[in-house]
Amino acid sequence: MPHERNVGLVFDDRFLTHNTGIDLIGDVTPYPFAEPIAHVSSPALVGRAKHLMDLFGVSDRMQRIAAAPASDEQLSAYHTLDFIARVTQIAQTDGGDTGAGAPIGRGGDRVARLAAGGTIAATDAVMTGRADAAYALVRPPGHHAMADQGMGFCVFNNAVVAARQAQRIHGAERVLILDWDVHHGNGTQAAFWSDPSVLFISLHQDDLYPAGWGAADQVGIDAGEGFTVNIPLPAGSGNMAYAAAFSRIVAPIARQFDPDLVIVSAGQDASVFDPLARMSLTLAGYQAMTETMMAIAGECCDGRLVITQEGGYAPQYAPYCSATIAQTLVGLVPDEVPIPDPYGERAANQPASNEIGLDAEQAIERAASVLGTYWST
Repeated sequence: MPHERNVGLVFDDRFLTHNTGIDLIGDVTPYPFAEPIAHVSSPALVGRAKHLMDLFGVSDRMQRIAAAPASDEQLSAYHTLDFIARVTQIAQTDGGDTGAGAPIGRGGDRVARLAAGGTIAATDAVMTGRADAAYALVRPPGHHAMADQGMGFCVFNNAVVAARQAQRIHGAERVLILDWDVHHGNGTQAAFWSDPSVLFISLHQDDLYPAGWGAADQVGIDAGEGFTVNIPLPAGSGNMAYAAAFSRIVAPIARQFDPDLVIVSAGQDASVFDPLARMSLTLAGYQAMTETMMAIAGECCDGRLVITQEGGYAPQYAPYCSATIAQTLVGLVPDEVPIPDPYGERAANQPASNEIGLDAEQAIERAASVLGTYWST
């Protein structure tokens, strides 16, 4: 990729006001400790990522794109008007749960609208040519959000409303959404379950969250059959297994679909340090996945690529993953220092970075076999 790529960045200090409150047992009861425990989905994670991007000079080479709150019309491309109104009502009090484990505080509806609007703004910039690619470093995340409720820390489904924006406003006929968050993007799958105009591909830890979503045989229905691609992987899969899944399944199917826009739901919770999963990806893994999606976008749609932030809960490691994605997007210039992996030599030496486990190999082959009915893999 050329070093002079024009890459946009959506980041707003208001994302850091997203209030998820304290960590709860079953999203209901506080833990009985004298010192409260902060909720794991902290907005500080995107703040730290932006801090690293500043320290390493990455953000200096990105075009700032302003985020504006998503309108009811934009949100209702997926979400019900009743749900949108309910989120507003919750935010007018002291806050609460917008569904199943998706808390907001007072005024949280404005932050959630800003996250959705930020991803839309990134999409607008890419579709109009103001940016070749864009990173929406937003909070709260979106890929679990269903049409009528928030879920799994997600309030509005940022990727879904951005895809609909690309289709309704910019005339995109085919949109690819690649979700590498370690948890299955059930809200995104539900949005396009019968829609062949959006190819949804998800790589995730097998049956981690939500339970029952993301099996390889979940492929869509009616006209959308075959346009949902699930690649569930066993715990501990790591860089090599993800690379194999990308080369054998993701890249061939994406190229056959030939999208007009590529959106990546980028959750950095498959990392080696994440407390909510066990997948062992390192910075090199995130760099490789980003490079693959850049190559696919370059081949299919003049490089039009939008990356929107999803999960990632290791406070010391997830920000490095996000900053590495941004550095990969802009490309290294001569004498620039790559962002170092804080895991050190172990990042390259751990088994999952050098070999594919038998259970991961079997999972990839099983997914490829299912998808072979619809695509050449």
